[in-house]
Amino acid sequence: MSRPLLYLDVDGPLNPYAAKPHRRPFGYRTHRMKPEGWIAQHPGMPRASVRPLRVWLNPDHGRRLRELAGLYDLVWATTWGSEANVFIGPVLGLPELPAVDWPVMHAAGPDETFWKTRDLVTYAAGRPFAWVDDELGDADRAYVAAHHEGSALLLRIDPRLGLLDPDFRALDAFARTLGGRA
Repeated sequence: MSRPLLYLDVDGPLNPYAAKPHRRPFGYRTHRMKPEGWIAQHPGMPRASVRPLRVWLNPDHGRRLRELAGLYDLVWATTWGSEANVFIGPVLGLPELPAVDWPVMHAAGPDETFWKTRDLVTYAAGRPFAWVDDELGDADRAYVAAHHEGSALLLRIDPRLGLLDPDFRALDAFARTLGGRA
């Protein structure tokens, strides 16, 4: 019997990018990063000229995610891809995690779903999963209910606030309710 997956998006849940630019949320620290994905968004600019990306991370999230790792298999489900292991994971004290390899990013999803939804259902292959992302909606919930055999929890996270205590409690409760049904 396998544990449920916990799909982690970075921008929104872990990095509340939509908070007011000069009002970093409580508990977060500012980091300046230049992942390849960010550099690629500035074609023609010399690497040294690309300004670093501002990322806000809360070190307490690392502790709480490590606790959830006792209940879940954590997986990066972010446009950061495996670069999350280089830039985000070390800051939060997370071990190297698998990352979903997106066949196509930002393409329209079926039935008005978010572009990640279909790929995450496929990746889960029937395993139960929880997913934290700032771009989830009713169409995604309907798609998962219709196309995924296992239990699923989709938590939309406010990108101005990031993961909050109630989100961590919901993730803990979901994993524990699966009990022997994982």
